[in-house]
Amino acid sequence: MIDIAIEKELLFATGKGRLQIAFQLEQQKFLTLYGASGAGKTSILRILAGLMTPDKGKIVINGMTWLDTVNKINLAPQKRNIGFLFQDYALFPNMTVQENLLFALKKGQQKNPIKDLIELMDLGALQNRKPTTLSGGQQQRVALARALVQQPKLLLLDEPLSALDGSMRNKLQQYLLKIHRTYQLTTVLVSHDIPEILKTSEEVIVVEQGAIIERGTPSEIFKNQTSFTIKGRIQAIQREAKSVKLTMVVGQEVIDMNVELATAINLSVGDRISVDVLQPIIRKDA
Repeated sequence: MIDIAIEKELLFATGKGRLQIAFQLEQQKFLTLYGASGAGKTSILRILAGLMTPDKGKIVINGMTWLDTVNKINLAPQKRNIGFLFQDYALFPNMTVQENLLFALKKGQQKNPIKDLIELMDLGALQNRKPTTLSGGQQQRVALARALVQQPKLLLLDEPLSALDGSMRNKLQQYLLKIHRTYQLTTVLVSHDIPEILKTSEEVIVVEQGAIIERGTPSEIFKNQTSFTIKGRIQAIQREAKSVKLTMVVGQEVIDMNVELATAINLSVGDRISVDVLQPIIRKDA
């Protein structure tokens, strides 16, 4: 469980103001911070990471106090067990992919995670190449793998895919979901991309001028937005007590989507469907 309550004087897009937020987040959830540029979203990530100190506040992660300004507790970033992925990949250009990952190991840490991450992120063919020879998407996969080397339980993502084109962005979203589930992470993403949020996130917090103005599921938050439709073929159906997880083949990708039980009652594996993910409404295609 993340339990955070912080305050800090900041310079927002419209001038000076006060970041004042408090929220709790269950373990293994995927949360997005959404809002206009300069609203304070990145500052929240930096305070969670220990890269910025609030004027006052408290952060408790899974029962461990990372920050308590009253009692003068403020753990250094390296003691917070986090992975942090910025927009800037910040890879060492003089090192190979494998060397970049090895450099991220803690002193005395076994090298086993490196092999696992290279396999999980499909980096085997790239591991002996240097970052300057890689595409933007490949570099991002390396940066994401490096953020996971120390096996964090909290992954912080500051618009990591914003510089990529649509096709590559879609592929990297699948990698994000895969590592989130494989490593049972608690993930906090900053994003402006509504389709990305709908595809990846379980909860959304809307931040405006340093304050939380709304919180809910992606479909609740974006219910008044323009319709967003995904077309694909059902690969698998997993029925649960109150919902159904559809595994769909969309183009060259495989995505998972949770929908209400009633909307999926007549669906079968192999059906081609269109899903309006903002409603959600499912239609069978011919």
